[in-house]
Amino acid sequence: MRLEDYWGVGPKTAALLREELGEPAAIEAIESVDGRTLAAAGLSRGRATRILRRAAGGEGLDLLATRDARAVYRDLVGLMEEYAVTDHAADRVRVLTPLADETRVVERLDRTERAVESWERLDESTREAVLAAFEEHDSTGGEADAVETALALLETGVGDEGGVFDPLSDLDAGRLAEAATALRALPDADGRVGEGADDRLDGLRASLGAVEDLRADAGGVAEAVRESARDASEFRDAFRSHVTRETGVEGELVRETMPSEARAADTFVTEALRGLAAGLREQVDEREAEVRNRLAGAVEDGREDVDRAVEVVDDLAFELSLARFAVAFGLRRPELVDRGGVLAVRGARNLELVDRGESVQPVAYGLGDHTLDIDAPREDRVAVLTGANSGGKTTLLETLAGVALLAHMGLPVPAEEAQVSLVDRLVFHRRHASFNAGVLESTLRSVVPPVTESGRTLLLVDEFEAITEPGSAANLLHGLLTLAVEREALGVFVTHLAEDLEPLPDTARTDGIFAEGLTPDLELEVDYQPRFGTLGRSTPEFIVSRLVAESTDASERAGFEVLARAVGQEAVQRTLADARWSESE
Repeated sequence: MRLEDYWGVGPKTAALLREELGEPAAIEAIESVDGRTLAAAGLSRGRATRILRRAAGGEGLDLLATRDARAVYRDLVGLMEEYAVTDHAADRVRVLTPLADETRVVERLDRTERAVESWERLDESTREAVLAAFEEHDSTGGEADAVETALALLETGVGDEGGVFDPLSDLDAGRLAEAATALRALPDADGRVGEGADDRLDGLRASLGAVEDLRADAGGVAEAVRESARDASEFRDAFRSHVTRETGVEGELVRETMPSEARAADTFVTEALRGLAAGLREQVDEREAEVRNRLAGAVEDGREDVDRAVEVVDDLAFELSLARFAVAFGLRRPELVDRGGVLAVRGARNLELVDRGESVQPVAYGLGDHTLDIDAPREDRVAVLTGANSGGKTTLLETLAGVALLAHMGLPVPAEEAQVSLVDRLVFHRRHASFNAGVLESTLRSVVPPVTESGRTLLLVDEFEAITEPGSAANLLHGLLTLAVEREALGVFVTHLAEDLEPLPDTARTDGIFAEGLTPDLELEVDYQPRFGTLGRSTPEFIVSRLVAESTDASERAGFEVLARAVGQEAVQRTLADARWSESE
């Protein structure tokens, strides 16, 4: 396989990777999902990630049928990435994609659930020790880091915990320790064996460095030797003693490298130090070659243990990263069902709101033939969602999209219970406040074709009417509802035009979210749990009431009071009275 055979690798990218890495190493980086190596070679992080996603599971990306669906996917992956325990694990998280078949979804769910159970069994101090083991030995992501991480993890005792930690128990700590020493000492980027690998080599290097320092001040050395020698006949012995004392080099080696013929003092010192440095450098090179061979042999002897440690640490880091994400948000395993299409949740939460630390009301919702103990009808595949402005309708769509995507990625979801049927395409369309023919055409082109293709589709469409005038929007939306029903898709359509859509097609219903008033702080008080089979209504009187109450400028207040009369003065006054009464309570 050539580099150009991978998605996203064109001639220029391939040439760059061949020049910086060589083709075999570049292919290995792609196959092993090594984004750091690709980025270090000159690819942008975003481009490297896109290439690796396609290589790791490109067919699953076909699920993301719209730009907004892809945006939700990117947000989820970005949130997961925050819980990665190593840089390489973060690379693997970044390239997680939806999976194309149920067998792989179940396999990943099984592995992730096992990792969650293993992580939750650990007490807090052990968790901290495990995280420290990964963090302290993740400088380069190389073999030495992986081996040292394995050793540090073994020291925490988690190898005896079973579960995802079980493979650690098969590692030989003694052989790994020897291999770690050798790996750390093997030649670095400059071709040098690292310090600490061999005392003799370290000593020779220290002596060579001291001699080079003397060479840099040959004149000063000559002057110091003159002062210690009583006459010219003692100069050679004084020089030898001085060098031995200053560098630790044996006197015999100093004698062997001194010029045999008489020289002027300065010339003698310069030539003697040059010869001594050359001799020491030769000894360093010889010793370094011996040590390098010995270290390479030690690594080769432990190759099987090293490779196994790298595999175990990489897999464990990835699985624990997903487990930490799941535990942080209280995610639960979804039930995969195949009864003609189902998406149902109980106790579902929006991850973005939870991540921001906001108070979240868990909700229940259901489409299709679900069996959850919730009030949602069990026969409707399509719903029209109506209700108050700022009432959480869009948030519910985003929550359902997140549940569906995580389930398709083989990961637990933010709900107490969830039943999900795998689909072929997710059509998610957020409200876009652009009112022109170009936006209408592009929206229809992105929403309609996926529904008409073979296979199953999940549609989550938010305020379709925002892209054209209400009359036409109602007709188009009714057509889209009819198309969804005819194609046996699942769908939720948020709209303020529900009354204009009657009668709805069979297997479709209307749900409503209701605002119940204003809090004492004049915040909109909403029951975010949809009421099934009930038409919700916008509540402008609550918004206008808040504007009236918050107005400090007399003319501004007068303007809002005109709006209050338009939406119902009595309703506005009642809302303000209720808010004040609640405050007094």
